[in-house]
Amino acid sequence: MKVVFAGTPEFAAVALDALLRAGFEVPLVLTQPDRPAGRGMKLQASPVKQLAQRHGIAVVQPRSLRLDGRYPEDAAETQAALQAAGADAMVVAAYGLILPLWVLTLPRLGCLNIHASLLPRWRGAAPIHRAIEAGDAVTGVTLMQMDEGLDTGDMLLAETVAIGADDTTGTLHDRLATLGGRLVVEALELAACGGLRPMPQPAEGVNYAHKIDKAEAGIDWAQPAEALARRVRAFNPFPGASTVWAGAGLKVWAAQALPADPAATVAEPGTVLGADATGVRVQTGAGLLNLTELQRAGGKRLGAAEFLRGNDLSVGAHLGA
Repeated sequence: MKVVFAGTPEFAAVALDALLRAGFEVPLVLTQPDRPAGRGMKLQASPVKQLAQRHGIAVVQPRSLRLDGRYPEDAAETQAALQAAGADAMVVAAYGLILPLWVLTLPRLGCLNIHASLLPRWRGAAPIHRAIEAGDAVTGVTLMQMDEGLDTGDMLLAETVAIGADDTTGTLHDRLATLGGRLVVEALELAACGGLRPMPQPAEGVNYAHKIDKAEAGIDWAQPAEALARRVRAFNPFPGASTVWAGAGLKVWAAQALPADPAATVAEPGTVLGADATGVRVQTGAGLLNLTELQRAGGKRLGAAEFLRGNDLSVGAHLGA
């Protein structure tokens, strides 16, 4: 079976690698244009492009796939490349471009999407982040037959993954990426023998996982400790939960909510009430947040004990604007 692949970040590269290891013929890869990255802001190829090039696979990087859009020449070039590839199916994973109808209907088996959520719980761009932020106990991967809607297509396969108390977006991403690669191989093998059974998504329980904005990273100490602990995990590794201390930025990479002590004096949210090797305990709107991994602007990520050896973050200090 010939499979065209469309994807951009590491999540997608894991799936492409799984397809290649399973022996599928991949004549063409679509990925986002190279972007500036790193300290020197030099153009850098996406993880999917790098993997494709290592395997000698042709790569196209259109800025748009709309034939009547802003970059019609990109779309026309891609259309010609897809027609020449003659693929049976297209697998899509975190590609980053909307697929118009002409793309969705071009392969014989259509376009299959690897989505990192149990649809329809989290449709949209940031399902892993939002699942952790919301306090979900489980998530998973759904293989979906793509249509013109936003993650609205029929479900083909799905598998559940538990969200651990210490899971970050980074750790959960890696498990879901591996699962997505396995499921898409299973789905294509089933499709080859007519064994896929599409199922419409439930009408209830739809949520939209809006794209993460850096502006969301700021910690509002008036929020409950439980909610802040989830946000710290959800925003690790990007964009990183942050606050202000002594006029400078301070990233919080790991933290746990501590239960409120009814007998304790409640301080202003953002006030440091304790600081030792076990963490920096900060008053929130409800309970304490124990910060266990921190990073000053321009510095390294450090555990609480090491951070406190080099920084005078002591009881009575105030975090936040």
